[in-house]
Amino acid sequence: MTARYSRRLRLSRVTSPESRVPRKSFGFTLLEMLAVIVLLGIVGVIVARSVSGRVDTGKWDAGKIGVTKLDQDVQAYALDNGSPPKSLQDLITKPLNAPSWNGPYAKPADLIDPFGHPYGYLYPGKHGQYDIIFYGRDGKPGGTGIDRDYGNWQ
Repeated sequence: MTARYSRRLRLSRVTSPESRVPRKSFGFTLLEMLAVIVLLGIVGVIVARSVSGRVDTGKWDAGKIGVTKLDQDVQAYALDNGSPPKSLQDLITKPLNAPSWNGPYAKPADLIDPFGHPYGYLYPGKHGQYDIIFYGRDGKPGGTGIDRDYGNWQ
């Protein structure tokens, strides 16, 4: 019985809080976590600014492609009807003065540029028989950079 008692005593001493060797705790402090969050935020802002500029450039390039597509649609209309349409809407719905209309030549979404503005159209045009104009990000004539215009004559 004494052996049992002494064994219990020894076990209790080994596992008692006083006999434990202090161990280094593993994990991150609140300050370390805040520093990481701040650094991730800074990197996120830098990446977002970089990407947003490229997105606008991509949209501008897509707008140029849209002008080319509409130019082909207008040419197809002109081949069927003898002259270009009076408006881009004539590519979608048959006008009264188009006896050989074989459309639709475009979808309604094709008449809207990647920035959400309608493409410009002049018939008769200033630069050719007709002009198709992409007004850039701002949707207004003129501008520089991403806001500059692009036409089917360029």
